[in-house]
Amino acid sequence: MSTISKDRLRLWLRLLKATRSVESALRENLRQEFQTTLPRFDVMAALSQHGQGLKMSELSNVLKVSNGNVTGIVERLVEDGHVLREKVPGDRRASRVRLTPEGEAEFARQAAAHEDWIDEIFAAVTPEAALGLSEALDAVARRLDNKENMQ
Repeated sequence: MSTISKDRLRLWLRLLKATRSVESALRENLRQEFQTTLPRFDVMAALSQHGQGLKMSELSNVLKVSNGNVTGIVERLVEDGHVLREKVPGDRRASRVRLTPEGEAEFARQAAAHEDWIDEIFAAVTPEAALGLSEALDAVARRLDNKENMQ
């Protein structure tokens, strides 16, 4: 194994460890401050980007999870009054989900706290380093996307 490949392997392991640590902190913060979960936050975040709402299949695609995973989360958000489910005209099996006004307000509160938590977690990373890391990770994602599209 070359030195470069060992460095890249170490980078991957550190990235994985950091990702797990950040995700764990976010999960705990969401639980303590908002009595919610990261998957619920992720669903609300996706819906906040699509004001007209999304079909359940579209939501699953955006989140890159199965329809089954999304269904239970959406059910709880509907019960909480944060999400509205509507039938899709012309498609009896499909439903579109979107944030309610209450859901939009709650997501805004959670998103502001989330941004503060991320800012605090990454406080030791300079803006220049953050930009460089972002560009490097974007390059990795593009390379993988291109490989998937070629297959």
